[in-house]
Amino acid sequence: MTPADDRPPGSAGRTALPELLRSHRLAAGLTQAELAGRAGVGVRTVRDLERGRSSRPQRTTVELLAGALDLGGTARAAFLAAARGPVADTAATTWSGGGPGGGGPAVALPPPIELIGRDRDVTELAGMLTDDLGPRLVSLVGLAGVGKTALALAVSHAVAGSHPGGVAGILVSEGSDADDVLAASLGVLGAARVPELAARLAGRPALLLVDAAERAPGAVAEALHRLATAVPSMRLLVAGRHPVGLSAERVWPVAPLDVPPPEAEDSGPAALAAWPAVALFIARLAQVRREPPVPAELPALAALVRRLGGLPLAIELMAARGRILDPTELLDRYGDRVLDLAATGDGGHRPRWDGPGGTDGGRTAAVVTLRDAVAASYRLLAPEERAALRRLAAFGNRWSVDLAEEMLADDADPDGTVAIDPVPVLNRLAELGLLGVRGTGPLRFRLLDAVRDFAVEQAAGAGELARIRRRHATVIADLVIRTAPDMVGPRITEAVHHLDQVSTDISSALAYAATDDPLTALRLASCLARWWRFRGRDVVGRQWLRRLLADPRTADADPMLRAWASLGVARLAAEHGAGTEELPAARAALDAFRQAGDVSGELAARTVLGALLATGGSQDEAREHAESVLRLAARHGRVRDMAVAQNNLAWHDIRVADLAAARRRLAAVDRLGAQCGEQRLRVLARANLAEVARLDGRYGDAVDQGRRVAAVLGDLGDPGQHRRVLGRVGLALAQDGRTAEAAEVLEELRACAPARPSATAHRVPRQRSASSTARPAGDWPLPEAGICALVEGHLALHRGDRELAAEWFAAAAADAEEQDRRDVVEALVGLAASTGDPAVLDRLDGVCRENGIRLLPQEVGLLYALRAARGVRPSR
Repeated sequence: MTPADDRPPGSAGRTALPELLRSHRLAAGLTQAELAGRAGVGVRTVRDLERGRSSRPQRTTVELLAGALDLGGTARAAFLAAARGPVADTAATTWSGGGPGGGGPAVALPPPIELIGRDRDVTELAGMLTDDLGPRLVSLVGLAGVGKTALALAVSHAVAGSHPGGVAGILVSEGSDADDVLAASLGVLGAARVPELAARLAGRPALLLVDAAERAPGAVAEALHRLATAVPSMRLLVAGRHPVGLSAERVWPVAPLDVPPPEAEDSGPAALAAWPAVALFIARLAQVRREPPVPAELPALAALVRRLGGLPLAIELMAARGRILDPTELLDRYGDRVLDLAATGDGGHRPRWDGPGGTDGGRTAAVVTLRDAVAASYRLLAPEERAALRRLAAFGNRWSVDLAEEMLADDADPDGTVAIDPVPVLNRLAELGLLGVRGTGPLRFRLLDAVRDFAVEQAAGAGELARIRRRHATVIADLVIRTAPDMVGPRITEAVHHLDQVSTDISSALAYAATDDPLTALRLASCLARWWRFRGRDVVGRQWLRRLLADPRTADADPMLRAWASLGVARLAAEHGAGTEELPAARAALDAFRQAGDVSGELAARTVLGALLATGGSQDEAREHAESVLRLAARHGRVRDMAVAQNNLAWHDIRVADLAAARRRLAAVDRLGAQCGEQRLRVLARANLAEVARLDGRYGDAVDQGRRVAAVLGDLGDPGQHRRVLGRVGLALAQDGRTAEAAEVLEELRACAPARPSATAHRVPRQRSASSTARPAGDWPLPEAGICALVEGHLALHRGDRELAAEWFAAAAADAEEQDRRDVVEALVGLAASTGDPAVLDRLDGVCRENGIRLLPQEVGLLYALRAARGVRPSR
């Protein structure tokens, strides 16, 4: 499908237009750019009109310019007359061909052109027009350039066999009245009057295609009403920018072509090329350059058609520039100014409505920009509808009816006391093709990128942009605050997915509010900590929270708000090994919650503190916090918090080598998780049970359980926990001597772990890694680095390479501040067994003593000979 079928008309304009436009502009003291900005058209449009390059501009463009120049009375009439040029002989152009009659149905239409991505539309519309109970009037509506005419022609040809009375079409001209449209319609159907047509058809179905109905909407509506009333067997298919407005009309919005989402860019060349927008771009690109896009160009091509919103007109205009620029250069050069894309010429792949003289209804070369196309539909909106569109343009991605209602709320009523129904506005925008509606979920509405860009320009010109962005930030903050409670509990997966869908708006709202309204930004960011953690954005999230807490304008914010934000900082810091830096922030948050009597806050703060203290080596204090959480949660009937506390206490049982007690606690976690309906807690309990099995020497059980848990965590969308479980699976495989499988896990782990370079990154051996993807020294991700080094050390031991094993175990134990203390003990046990160095035993004893860790039986056995050689009694 091509976009040129909906381009605005043009015909030879009067020679006075360039001079008139230039003289009026100079009299108003405006530059070309200033006039273009005031009128909402492109600078190139003004320039080409003044130079006489645009023979007959679009009527809407001329009216916009006349309004921007404040023309009135005779001056305005003369200006519009100069733009119209000579009046055409006929009000509608028809396709030359015979009328109905003869042995088969006559088709008086231009030939169809190749469509891309419209198979479903053609099938459904054809079924509608051949159904005896289907609508008699179907209107294809949408933006200029979306492909209404091409689709209408394809459908008309497809149903010709079911319309023995004939299939014909007309192209409406500007200035037509109802008699003109009716006469043209009768003419292509082989009749002079309406009764004659009814008699000739004699009840046989016939189809009339009416194109460009927006040029004379009132005349088209009146003519079609008269025709449909007098000829019951007549079906009408109309293409225009808005519905005809007759009763029983079926409106069919023509949407842009489907574009690949960002995550599809890595799906491979064949999968990307299957997306209709990409396929159209490739097809049009093939007409201006011989070489097809190479695989390296496809991601940029996908990003380009996504930026163009799948609008065929935009895709064709952009592909035409592929003669000079490759897709990456096109994206860099034009990605931020698609509204200024322009084309001149005869329309390329546009279906031609050739009249008797072989012309396209008087059309000649005309300059068309996307801005002109959108402006034409924008002018069809009532003032309040335009204002609504400018507000809705603040959304960067999909949104819901509820979000639209909040966005459109009266500024004098920000709390929404007076309900405003957004449905009529949304329906109007969808009718005009300005709004896309996809899918069945709540977040199914989206403005085309070109429409959004145009509306943002209009908002900026009206001085509304700052107010709209502030309102958008408030709406998104309220959405996140409503969603945050579900980030803990059985609906966590749905909540995370919900925020994923509005992630673009979250980012834009946070970026704007951080400068303009930091209190709103802090409200928003304080509720995002869990989402940032689940999505692996802990570093960025921590930076945002610290910046907002340090902003002097938030110093007087609600203490509870600041406490939750501080706790979020600590929680996120723990994800990348910086938890000890945020211990003061977590302690301050706990104090604030206790003073306010906030039980939820106290439970959360003690849980986070326990995790930070355990990592930092303060095991006894960490256990005290976990026990306090268990008591407080039991007293208030907080089942989920009881499960979390039991899970944390299980790790303290492991620390003292009481694996039986750990298993009992984890069984309680599973039971409590089932009681509160939270699958994630049960999955984590099973992950920890797999780790207990590994520590108990049951490596096969640990691998089987761990793999099942890792698969579920991947589905739940918790990348951090998924990587941790995957690391334990690799460790169990290495300890069990399953070297090939362990090496595969290492590759998977390193591939999915984001690199976090830091000054304290682990130094690791460069040679003879079991995995081909081992990272160079100093570039290890945290906290998976220690686990990877442990796996490599055990693999080296199984190969009999004690020297390399010692290097890996030393790397695993090198940075105790960023490793779980139990992992440090395992690394030191391996290092001692590999080297036989008594100094390692001293270090091991020190770590165990400082952290209250007792060695497991198999660890005691492994070190027995070394301790005996030193004359030290083996013990736990």
